[in-house]
Amino acid sequence: MLRLRMPAGRVTRDKLAFTAQAIREHTIGRVHFTTCQTIQLHDLSQRTVCTLIEQALDAGIVTLGGGGDYPRNVMCPPLSGVQADEYFDVLPWAEAAGDYLLHFIKAEKMPRKLKVCFSNSPANVTHATFRDLGFVARADGKFDVYSAGGLGNNPKLGVKVAEAVDPTQILYYIKAMWLTFRAYGNYENRGKARTRYMQEALGGPEAYAKAYAEKLDEVFAAGEDLTVHAEAAPVTKTGDGTVVGGPRILPQKQPGLYAVVWHPIGGQPAPETLCALSDALQKMPETELRLAPDEGAFILNLTGAEAEKVLEITEDSARTLFETSVSCIGGTVCQVGMRDSQGLLAACVKAVREANIPDGALPQMHISGCASSCGTHQIGTIGFRGASKLVDGKAQAAFTLFVGGCDKQDREALGRELGAILADQIPTFLVELGRTVAASGKDFAAWRAEDPTGVDRIAAPYLA
Repeated sequence: MLRLRMPAGRVTRDKLAFTAQAIREHTIGRVHFTTCQTIQLHDLSQRTVCTLIEQALDAGIVTLGGGGDYPRNVMCPPLSGVQADEYFDVLPWAEAAGDYLLHFIKAEKMPRKLKVCFSNSPANVTHATFRDLGFVARADGKFDVYSAGGLGNNPKLGVKVAEAVDPTQILYYIKAMWLTFRAYGNYENRGKARTRYMQEALGGPEAYAKAYAEKLDEVFAAGEDLTVHAEAAPVTKTGDGTVVGGPRILPQKQPGLYAVVWHPIGGQPAPETLCALSDALQKMPETELRLAPDEGAFILNLTGAEAEKVLEITEDSARTLFETSVSCIGGTVCQVGMRDSQGLLAACVKAVREANIPDGALPQMHISGCASSCGTHQIGTIGFRGASKLVDGKAQAAFTLFVGGCDKQDREALGRELGAILADQIPTFLVELGRTVAASGKDFAAWRAEDPTGVDRIAAPYLA
């Protein structure tokens, strides 16, 4: 596998063209959009990997740090800059952070992963309040900063370590994060070499915030000028009078322009569809692809007529909210993965379609093949994590059910663990749940608000 870093989730037309060319030249049959807004190319030979690493760099795409003990891809809301209700466009600051992190990507004593992200509204789609380092936009044009959060084993919500930070100062806070981990991170136990473990090691969130503040003071006192000036490239394109509408169409704040939502099932676009989309966008000025943290994508800066063409190319997109469910690549591919999360998602989508469960009766769910939470199962309204379950004394493939997670700013919650369900029974459980919700005449959110223990009750027989 080769992971192509796409800073801030932004895939320009040139980068998309490179990806399409690689798919065609090397007959790549499996592509995956990740929850960290990168593109993974799978089932590659060693020679292909080495060739593409060099070719990608020539195309402005860095692969170093796509995995391993490095700063990972900097994340950003995919609609930043075109979203009408955002506090401000955080994209240029996310890109500046990504560039800075690459400058010391080979530095000694890095945490096992360092995930930095930005949010532009309380929707918090990048989980900025519970990542290693998150810059959270405010209505006054500044950032609040959260640190030492993360999902997976020993999940933690982030600690607010600063308020009202001027965007030009963000690099000081990134360097302070690195220095804090150098001083207090756990290098003896690889499983604990993540920033979130420092909260407990230092005696709690308040003690961690104090330790971070001390390192931040050191960074400012050192006298190094880390001030950054970033400015968004203006969208000069204007609408041509053509109009489009539909469930996958989002009007941008730029008059006459639209974004198309494209969510391949499980974040796995058909390679030929990705190539066809690239071909089409080359003829559409100022357009680009933005990857989303839920493994979907948005195609931006389209006129109404262009959006119609993109809709046709991407007609394989998810049809319902439930079909936008998130899944890691799964244990059939990943060396760490325990269970086939992609296979489970496919089976569930098939069962729900065959049962004609209406849109809205089931939420977007999040599936991880193991405890690493690459599918972000801990913040899903419904989440599943790969597991085993004893049946007649024999371990069978199963997934542990989580309920009630939330990623919205100021409402963050980790899901409650209810127990394990056999993998082959999960589609049946979801169909029963969907039918129950549909019969109430409400959507899932309203039904659950009225009956908070409803999921527990329906799941109980499957958990036994």
